[in-house]
Amino acid sequence: MAGHSKWATTKHKKAAIDAKRGKLFAKLIKNIEVAARTGGPDPAGNPTLFDAIQKAKKSSVPNDNIDRAVKRGGGLDGGGVNYETLMYEGYAPGGVAVLVECLTDNKNRAVSDVRLAFNRNGGNMADSGSVSYMFERKGVVTLPKGEHTEDELLEVVLDAGADEILDEGETFDILCAATDVVAVRTALQEAGIDYDSAEAQFVPNIRTQVDLDGAQKVLRLIDALEDSDDVQNVFSNLDIPDDVAAQLNDAE
Repeated sequence: MAGHSKWATTKHKKAAIDAKRGKLFAKLIKNIEVAARTGGPDPAGNPTLFDAIQKAKKSSVPNDNIDRAVKRGGGLDGGGVNYETLMYEGYAPGGVAVLVECLTDNKNRAVSDVRLAFNRNGGNMADSGSVSYMFERKGVVTLPKGEHTEDELLEVVLDAGADEILDEGETFDILCAATDVVAVRTALQEAGIDYDSAEAQFVPNIRTQVDLDGAQKVLRLIDALEDSDDVQNVFSNLDIPDDVAAQLNDAE
């Protein structure tokens, strides 16, 4: 889930539940397969695959699973599935915009799952273009704060094309043009700075603020969407104010 402030840390704690973890592993493995199929099985010459592997390792996906996914995607073992990318748009309760990115081998199943999640959780699907204009495709490099300051990081990544750094609580998100994500990630690597993930995402340019009830309803919908095996990413323009985030944590 992306495009909301201060919620990432709580989300990571929730993601430690075994069922969620299994689904996360499956999505990360799918990313690797598709990256290997698209750009070849050598991470050194395929930065998208390099980043997909990095993200999987950071999420503790076993190396054997990663290796098998690279081989399947690269056609090295004769297996593998052809996935297509589909984008669906809609509104969560409270008028929060939602973009749903699916990676699926069954379009009918994917759209059915997405529609059901919206309908059961007070949202509604919308026509193509209805909410996508509120988002911009950008490169996002996420790293743990550790000892780093925004100023120190900016010095490292500014020349590589970074636009801004967002403080997300326990992590920093470095935003750049989608085409600069490899350059920004490489600048961090060369400076010896560890990062969690580097990928293109849909980042909201208009945010919708919610109260506690609104936040709970939107997060329920996002959880339902993420529960589908065909849904790869959910992006929203949800803005949870600090005081509401604190109430959500208390309610956990």
